[in-house]
Amino acid sequence: MSIQSINPTTNIVVKKFEEMSETAVDQSIEQSVETFAIWKKTAYSQRSELLHKVAGLLRKKKTALAQLITLEMGKLVTQAEGEIKLSAEIFDYYAKHAESFLADKILDPVHGEALIRHSPIGVLLGVQPWNFPFYQVARFAAPNIMVGNTILIKHASIVPQCALAIEKLFLEAGAPLGLYSNLLISGKRATALVADKRIKGVSLTGSEVAGASIATQAGKYLKKSVLELGGSDAFIVLDDADIDEAVEWAVVGRINNNGQCCIASKRFIAVESIAEEFFEKFKNKLEALIIGDPMETTTQLGPLCTEAAAVQIEEQVQRAVNGGAKILLGGKRVDRSGAFMQPTIIANMLPGNSTYYEEFFGPIAVFFTVKDEQEAIDIANDSPFGLGGSVFTKDIERGKRVADQIDTGMVFINHPTWTQADLPFGGTKGSGYGRELSELGINEFVNKKLIRVSELSDPF
Repeated sequence: MSIQSINPTTNIVVKKFEEMSETAVDQSIEQSVETFAIWKKTAYSQRSELLHKVAGLLRKKKTALAQLITLEMGKLVTQAEGEIKLSAEIFDYYAKHAESFLADKILDPVHGEALIRHSPIGVLLGVQPWNFPFYQVARFAAPNIMVGNTILIKHASIVPQCALAIEKLFLEAGAPLGLYSNLLISGKRATALVADKRIKGVSLTGSEVAGASIATQAGKYLKKSVLELGGSDAFIVLDDADIDEAVEWAVVGRINNNGQCCIASKRFIAVESIAEEFFEKFKNKLEALIIGDPMETTTQLGPLCTEAAAVQIEEQVQRAVNGGAKILLGGKRVDRSGAFMQPTIIANMLPGNSTYYEEFFGPIAVFFTVKDEQEAIDIANDSPFGLGGSVFTKDIERGKRVADQIDTGMVFINHPTWTQADLPFGGTKGSGYGRELSELGINEFVNKKLIRVSELSDPF
């Protein structure tokens, strides 16, 4: 089976790759095991030096790597450059802070001495998505390499050139063979790999279906897993919000990455006293977006990642309408070649609609008008997902109170859900479990070993 790199701006195949054979995959795993035996004994300073070199190469090659992202999955090239910058920051962050994060924790037992020591657990498998092909890898690989683990990556099949480019960066930075290995294989084969005794943990960012499959395997074989799955983030606009500021961030929150972001603002909930003003300004901003080639710096909305994704989301919008929803803007494919979808606003979405609880992974905004703050909270929580959310208000303490009542892993006040190296990232409910980034992210795949020294008079 071949893996294809297709430009979604034109739907033209750019390059084809053959899947790795079972023998090649086995050799990669074995090399990773052998490298782990050495890497786990290296000093933090050696690991840190490597990650700083990777970060430096990302910055040096930013333009070319950003264009590769845009070529394969359609991200605006300016946003792709931002992704490379963020990825470099993540590598530098863990290179700088990992040693202190993983320092021995001295305990104070009633008798004797005791400490917690953080140790690596072995070879880890990361199943990564296409929508942020460098950032997603960075937030998994950087902390775990600093821990002393070794990494196998099964990247999304639509970004094979990005996947290979990341592996090449590690080798160019001087990483030993087997420290970071890319596996060009299908999703089904990646799930099957969880059963391999040489693999000690698995992390996946992707759909609920893929997450359930990986979690089932991980549970069956008693392996630690971290899952970051879908999201349907609520964007709450309260009656005292700065409407113009909220509108600006609403557009960014919904259209970033052409609407294909787990933490994108997807459900817009406005209190009725300001709902009309917010909606009209939001609609006008979306309607005015410049749609076009994502390689052009003037473009504001590019294609979806694949033609299949564009077909699927147009059908999803139609199912919403068939269930009683109303289209207030867009709702159709853009009349040009490529995987383009119009920016769209849907209203009158009710729980009986078959799409009410679904995630819209594209430039589709679902709009709700509510009578008050409590109804806004209730609708925000009426979702199987629990990734992020936003609250817009001039009263920060009020914003914190509302945030505290939203059932998600992250809530931002006066900003759409966002990410940076020093903030923990992750969700609850159907959005998965575990955390990435910050100090929390480095503690997922470690053995927190208790070492205790007893006294002669120890009662045990």
